[in-house]
Amino acid sequence: MSREPRGSPAEAAVNRPARAPAFLFGMGVGGFVDGIVLHQLLQWHHMLSHTESGNTKTVAGLELNTLADGLFHSAMWVLVVAAAALTVRARQQGRLSPHWGFHSGLALSGWGVFNIIEGLVNHQLLGIHHVRDDLGGPLAWDLGFLVLSLMLVGAGWMLYRRGRQPAP
Repeated sequence: MSREPRGSPAEAAVNRPARAPAFLFGMGVGGFVDGIVLHQLLQWHHMLSHTESGNTKTVAGLELNTLADGLFHSAMWVLVVAAAALTVRARQQGRLSPHWGFHSGLALSGWGVFNIIEGLVNHQLLGIHHVRDDLGGPLAWDLGFLVLSLMLVGAGWMLYRRGRQPAP
């Protein structure tokens, strides 16, 4: 069994602080915020509210959207549980960064990336819902959502980069 020499790129990669836990946590929490705030509290849209069968003005449509929203929340729960499991593993391996900026930056970036994927796939590609299905002309809201999401990724990336730097 050959071992990599100390200081090799392979050894550096193994000892690098874990990034996936915070990023996945951000994706899961971003999904929860979307589902809880936009779907439930503000009721701007549901998972299938821009589809014929998901019409929120009918009981059957509301029932279908309740199920779809529940499945969506279940998927977000899986992301958060996976992030927790990866955090425990990284802690056991001594691979958790001590810098809050590292973790919060990756979490913000994960949130923004989740929103970008969700916005491009569900809002634009599939058209199953929009940020504001309760108003006419939802494109402006969808584009604003994407711009805000890009800002989350940018702010998160800056925090992450600052958190990667060794303490003075």
